[in-house]
Order: sequence, then structure tokens, then C-alpha cells
Amino acid sequence: MKIFNLILFITASFFTTPKPNTTIESPAAEMERLNNQVTEVKALINSGGTYNTKIVFLVDMKIKSGKNRFFVYDLVNDKILDQGLVANGSGSETEVRGNLKFSNEPNSNATSLGHYLIGKSYNGMFGKSYKLTGLDATNSNAVKRAIVMHSYSAVPEEEQGHYIALSHGCPMVNEVFFKKLEKIIDASKSNIVMNIYY
Repeated sequence: MKIFNLILFITASFFTTPKPNTTIESPAAEMERLNNQVTEVKALINSGGTYNTKIVFLVDMKIKSGKNRFFVYDLVNDKILDQGLVANGSGSETEVRGNLKFSNEPNSNATSLGHYLIGKSYNGMFGKSYKLTGLDATNSNAVKRAIVMHSYSAVPEEEQGHYIALSHGCPMVNEVFFKKLEKIIDASKSNIVMNIYY
């Protein structure tokens, strides 16, 4: 009986061992990462160009896709104004769920990291969408890859306990959240910068 209990204990321990990378990151680490990106974006905006100096969109791909990771940030008052869910590209998925990889290559279906300029809107297969121009070597193929910001009904409005739908590399958001972003973008007289980071 003792041997049976020992085998049962070892078996149970083996199957209940936590999988790697399932720990939840502290909000402090997320805020530190966000603050570092704000500093970077401010330096970019101050270097010249016709960028919006009041608002920036920040997308933290280190945060799991079921949680809010798209932030509308007020550069003047240094605070988050709004936040929502955003999909990552299917080509960014790895063998470990939540651990992402990134690519700038055409047909990779992956998210590309870097600063983007949000351009003009157009009506495409997902309705109103915004053209994105990559400003870094890591996302220089955004136009060639047709990476745009658009909405999609499969992206939930509220945070989830599970991962959400995947895109072909586009930052794809919920329809309700898109409407809020649309108002900000269309009211802006200069181009808004969006920074996708990890």
C-alpha cells in the first residue's frame, strides 16, 4: 500500500507541475515598460516631423492577448486615457502560448514591433481601416505587407481569461474600441504614432 501511495504521489506531482511561463507579470513591470516606451516616443516626436504631440497609442505585446494591452496615452498629462484588447498575428505564435516571436517579412502573418505612423483611412474587407507606415527597420515592410489597423467582431470588447482571435499581422481590435480610436484619429490634425513593443 505504501508503494502504491508513493507512485500515486509521484504521478500526481508530475502532472501538476506548473508549465513554464504561466506566471502573471506584476502591474509594476507593465507600467515600467510603458513608461520606457513613452520616453522613447517623446524623443521621436521631438526629433521633428508632423506627429501628434498630445496622444500616442501604445501596444504591449508582452501582456497576454485576453487582457487590455492597447493603450491610448495622454502625452501632456502622462496618463492612460483608454485601453482595450488587440490581436497579434498568427505568425507570432510559438510552441509556448503567450510567448511571441515577431517578423517584418512578407507572408509571415506575424506582428512587427516598432513605431508606426497612422495614416489615412479607407474601406476594405474589414470596413474602415487605417493605413500604417513602419518607421523602424523592424516594421519597414508594413505598407508592402498591407498591415493596417482595423476592427473585427471576433475580438471581444471585455477582458477574457483566455487568448483571443489572431490576425494576419494587423493590430486588430474590437468594433466598439475601434469607434473610440476612430474619433481620436479623425479629429487629429497631425499623424498619431502607434508603438508596438515587447
